[in-house]
Order: sequence, then C-alpha cells, then structure tokens
Amino acid sequence: MDDAVNVGSVTNIFAKLSLEWNKTPQNLDECGRLLAALKVKLTQCPMSFLTTHVENDKKSVILARGILEIGAQWAIKMRDADAFERYMAQLKPYYLDYSYDAREESTYKHQLLGLNLLRLLAQNKLADFHTELELLTTDDIQKNVYIRHPVQIEQYLMEGSYNKVFRARKNIPAQSYEFFMKILLRTIRDEIARCIEKAYDKIGFQDAYRMLFFTEDVEAPYRDYIKERNWVCNPQDNTIYFQREEKVEEVVPAEALVKQTISYARELEMIV
Repeated sequence: MDDAVNVGSVTNIFAKLSLEWNKTPQNLDECGRLLAALKVKLTQCPMSFLTTHVENDKKSVILARGILEIGAQWAIKMRDADAFERYMAQLKPYYLDYSYDAREESTYKHQLLGLNLLRLLAQNKLADFHTELELLTTDDIQKNVYIRHPVQIEQYLMEGSYNKVFRARKNIPAQSYEFFMKILLRTIRDEIARCIEKAYDKIGFQDAYRMLFFTEDVEAPYRDYIKERNWVCNPQDNTIYFQREEKVEEVVPAEALVKQTISYARELEMIV
C-alpha cells in the first residue's frame, strides 16, 4: 500500500475526528468509531504510533500526537481508565522523546501528564508515580499547575492529611481531573471505613459522617454508603452498629508439637 495515500487517509479521518470532538455536545460513540479506524490506519503508516521508533518527520509526529491526545481525553469522557492508560503509554514518547519549538508544543501536554500522575495515585501505584515524576523537569513539578496538583495530593497522602485531599477536589486544575479524584476519594473513604469497623463496635451517626468526610448538605449519599457497607443504623440512639463476624478459635495442638519436636531431636542425635 502506498504510504503517501495512507498518511493522507489518516489526515482525512483525523480532520473528521477533530470536527466531531469540537462539537457541543460531543458524539462520543462516533469519536470512538473514528479513533478505532485511525488505529488501523496508523499501523499501516511509516509513523505508526504503536511503536516508539517513529520517523522524525514533524508533521507526522504532530498528527499522531494529536490523535492520541484526543484518544486519551475521549477515554476520560468514557470513564475508561484502562483505555486512558493505553493511550498515555503510546503518547508519552511524543512528549518526552521529541523536541519541538514553541509553536509546536502541545497545549495538552502537562494536563495529560498530570492526569496520568493522578491516575497512578488513584490506583495506588506509588512506585510508578515516582518513576513518572523523575521524567519531568523541576520547573514543571514546582510551577506547572497541572503537575503540581497530583504532587500535592501525594504529599497529603504521605502525611495522612486526608482532609486536605478531600478539600483538593474543589481545586482541580481541569474538569477531566474529576474522574480520577472521585476514584481516589472513594479509595480513601473505603480504607477509613474498614479502620472504623475494626476499631469500634458502634459509633455515632454524626461522628462517622465527619470521619468519612461527607460534607454534602444532604445525607442521602451518606445513608447510601451505610447501606452499601451493611452497617446497621439505629435511629433511636442515632448510632451505627457494625456486624462482627464470629471468630473461630484455633486450637494449637501443643502436646503433639512437643512430641514431634522431641522425636526430631532424637533422630538427629542418632544421626550425629
């Protein structure tokens, strides 16, 4: 197949994708169909985005980068963390391995890299988080609003300052960050709930409300969470009771173990 024809076909499909993506509202199903078509086309091009050995042709590189950026943003809109991870794995070489002049730099670079850092925190992949952080410049980490946000979140987590993490949800640098922030906050809330269950037989309704960082004016989400965890709420004393699993006492066969140990010692003495 002629490479020039194939690249031209990719350019045409990308133009349709860009047009569809910039519509209000977006047709996410159509965008997904166009992205799937582009995946097939790009595998047949010399600048295939499925490999990091991309020819250093600036137009081709910028075209492939643009496709992947829309793909990553589309994955967030579709609430598909796995698809976002795959797009970012393919997209990072275009951000980190190529040099662009100021006009060619992507406006989405730091937003998506920061979003990927937040994904790693939400999935509790702290080692991967620090590995990705080492690929960025000190200037980006300290000054870029998109990178600084997940870095601050990680610091709060290390401090155990979960209240700061919950407050940070109101200060996200872009709307796309809300997806992984919700996953992260849910993970933290579940961990706190497990600790409460282990530490208490019962707890006050309002006490648990504060400990789980439910700050909404309405109690409906909190009550739904109580039902989800199978907690029993007594409206008479306004107390939550936790259902304990009956522990089966393990009997240690002490006498049998002593006899076995003595037997091993005698056999060892005979060998020596």
